[in-house]
Parts: sequence; C-alpha cells; structure tokens
Amino acid sequence: MVISDSARLLFVHVQKTGGSTIQRALEPALPDARQVKGIDRHAMLGGILRAEPDLTPYWTVGFVRNPWARMLSWFRMVERFRDTERDGTQVIERKNQFMQGVAESCPDFETFIMKGLDEWTRLQTPQVRYLTTRTRRADMIGRQESLEADLRAVQARFDIPWEPLKSVNIDRTRPDYKAGPELGGRDTRYRSEYTDEMARRVEAAFARDVTAFGYEF
Repeated sequence: MVISDSARLLFVHVQKTGGSTIQRALEPALPDARQVKGIDRHAMLGGILRAEPDLTPYWTVGFVRNPWARMLSWFRMVERFRDTERDGTQVIERKNQFMQGVAESCPDFETFIMKGLDEWTRLQTPQVRYLTTRTRRADMIGRQESLEADLRAVQARFDIPWEPLKSVNIDRTRPDYKAGPELGGRDTRYRSEYTDEMARRVEAAFARDVTAFGYEF
C-alpha cells in the first residue's frame, strides 16, 4: 500500500497485479508516502480503513488482473521461492509459513490450481474484496493489462510527473510475459498452461472477479 496524507491518496496493493512496480513509481514522487503500521502491505481496503478510519475519504486506487494470468504468476512466485530454498538463499519477505506450505504441497501448476486453491484459501480471495467494503469502493480500479496507461491517469490526477516504469518482480520467462510499453503484457499464452478442467476451476473460484471486471479466459 501507499498512503499520502498531503495528497489524500490511498493505493491498495492487490497481490500479483503489478503493485510493486506501482509502489516504486509513486513513493519517490510523494515525500510523505507511508504505510499503515502493524498491518500487511497487501491489506484489503476494509482492513486499512478499520486500522485508520480517517483514510475513508482519501481518493483510493487499486489494480486487478485477469484471474488465469494472475494464478500463473502466483505459481511462478512459488517456484522462485522453492528455488531459493534449494539454493539456501535468504529471501526474508517471502520466507514464511504460507509460501513454504504452498511450495511443499503444490509441486506443479495443476496441483496448485486443482488442490492448492482449496487448501490455501488465501489464494482464492477475490480481487474485488481487496478494493470494496460494504460502504466503500475504490475510486479507480485499474488493470494490470493496461498498467502504464492507468497509472499515467493516476499520476496526472495528482500532478505527479511521469517517469518510465521500472518493473519489479516480473518473471520474463513466464508464458504470459510480453515486453513492450505497457508492462502488463496483453498476451494470452498463459492459456497453454491450463487444461479445460483447470480453467473452469479458476473461473469458479474467481466468479466475482469475472463478473465484476468482465475477464475471460
């Protein structure tokens, strides 16, 4: 998350939607950029507002992503975690019980989708839940697929000069990665990683996102 009290801006960081790249773009331009102490940087809007109710009127933005591409990105992160464990590399941010458990119980992408989503309910939290409460919805919901254009709009709103994006946590070996001016990458090569059954499982798990944002496989 990124909070600027002077700009009255709140960025909600939904996992695996380009949030680290967005945060890296916003923080240098907002001298008072901060987070809410004591809660996860990927906290949902509801949790953030419970911790700091005074943030309720702040202009709020978050980004979402095609659920099928997002799940593949999740698994690529699990694979990278597994590789660092094998190499003995210390990755403090990711070295936790959740990632350890997923890595041990999901040796391949099919298991991750067909069993991991049930075993690790955190994985199937709809993105719409991160950005809405019973009484509040993010003022802007951008798309990872059009990350650059949408982030430009955010920065223009707050008169933040545009700088070329520096991508963070992008795995350029992934099937859905596409280099170009928009870091989201609109390629659909992730489809080759799915069986029909796997695709239906993701559609069912993220039905709310599919309906809310019109995503298709």
